[in-house]
Amino acid sequence: MCALSVVSRAGYYRFCKPAPEADDEEESKLRDAIQRTAIESRQYGYRRVTRALRDQGWKVNHKRVARLMREDGLLAIRKRRFVPQTTDSGHDLEVAVNVARQLTATAINQLWVADITYVRLGRVDVFLAVVMDAFSRKIVGWNLAPKLTTELALTALRNAIDSRKPAAGLIHHSDRGVQYASVAYVDTLLQHGIIPSMSRPGNPYDNAKCERFIKTLKQEEIRCSEYRDIEDLRANLGVFFDRYYNATRLHSALGYKSPDEFERQAGSVASAEIPQAPKMSFSRHEEIYPSDVRS
Repeated sequence: MCALSVVSRAGYYRFCKPAPEADDEEESKLRDAIQRTAIESRQYGYRRVTRALRDQGWKVNHKRVARLMREDGLLAIRKRRFVPQTTDSGHDLEVAVNVARQLTATAINQLWVADITYVRLGRVDVFLAVVMDAFSRKIVGWNLAPKLTTELALTALRNAIDSRKPAAGLIHHSDRGVQYASVAYVDTLLQHGIIPSMSRPGNPYDNAKCERFIKTLKQEEIRCSEYRDIEDLRANLGVFFDRYYNATRLHSALGYKSPDEFERQAGSVASAEIPQAPKMSFSRHEEIYPSDVRS
């Protein structure tokens, strides 16, 4: 029939296809909004894309967003197998008691968590130390260096102290690495009235918030980019921390707010209420003190 009518097959099928309806136009606009959000947000998954779309005024279900992202090839980058390379706990230095295990922060500068990771740069590894406020998930200090030394972690700590100026009583939690157990590091903590705390042996869950951040950093920045040298990496990390992660990235643990926005809202609420101390809990708390739990 196409040969007799002197028309192409593609033209015939286009003729047979019904004209686009309003639903098709709406879905095209939604796809465009999804693509823009996914590109601007450094590989958001479908949950965060759904929340970002709702903030833009879209009334959309997360299952529909997941389907459209899958069809358009916008799936988030998957994590790689974890390879521990930075923690050296085989030392004879004094190890701090884990006082952060049962603590829940209720305001900023009550609990900081710190960790060190590596970044593959060409044929060598460089090392990144970070300090995070556990209440808001905000990165308050960081440092990048070509060698894994105490000074690497100490500089990140000093940057955090300079930027936040915490009051005495802050708890600093880390793993049992030699950098965090060193005399210089512990002395710096004590000089500023900061209480050191360290994880249990071989248990990464005590420092889960910082471990989760490192996973996000690797997925949304490190594995998406190529760097010329360590200075190029340092500049890109500064943009990632200050302009993206702290300022705009939506955190599911914070009610899909950025750390900066979460701290602003928490500060406005705290100014109108009596400041709360950190909350502590322990096993059999409800059994031993039922009235305290109910209140």
